[in-house]
Amino acid sequence: MKKISLMLLLAASTLSFQACSDKKKESTDSVENAENANDAKEDAGTGQPEDTNEFAVKAANGGMLEVELGRLAQEKAQSKDVKDFGAMMVKDHSKANDEFKAIATLKNITLPSTLGEDEQEHVNELAKLSGKEFDKKYVSMMVDDHKEDIDLFKKASEDEKNDASIKEFAAKTLPTLQKHLDAITAIDKKIN
Repeated sequence: MKKISLMLLLAASTLSFQACSDKKKESTDSVENAENANDAKEDAGTGQPEDTNEFAVKAANGGMLEVELGRLAQEKAQSKDVKDFGAMMVKDHSKANDEFKAIATLKNITLPSTLGEDEQEHVNELAKLSGKEFDKKYVSMMVDDHKEDIDLFKKASEDEKNDASIKEFAAKTLPTLQKHLDAITAIDKKIN
């Protein structure tokens, strides 16, 4: 009897450990969590295709980054042009972020609630700087970031697999992103 009880206890323990190790740990990275949630919805047939989800998560994360860095620019930049550009980032990207959140909700797409770990590192890095040093790093980052954003939004606006409202949002946002790139490129030439 003791042997049977011991074997049952051992079997139950083994199954418990197995069940615990099978559970996926939820990441602290909001971007990763959004991607996982969207994958699960797609697998269940209640979500959007992978390309649409990928664009949505990248666009939302990038938009949040622009707002955070824009706030920092208003606070830490030395150049009035850089401060003004930061204010434009906060205004334009906050508006686009709100509009995109509404579309994502209608399309059952999970967006990150906070910046991804990589983007948060950029914020933390820039938060340590001020004055001319901040201006140069911020402007350089904004030039690179807006080039990437334009490529991302252009592709999304042309991708036939994307939902019509996602394509329309991407196409409608492109001119604003181009305006931002033109403005930051002019600032870059001024300060360098």
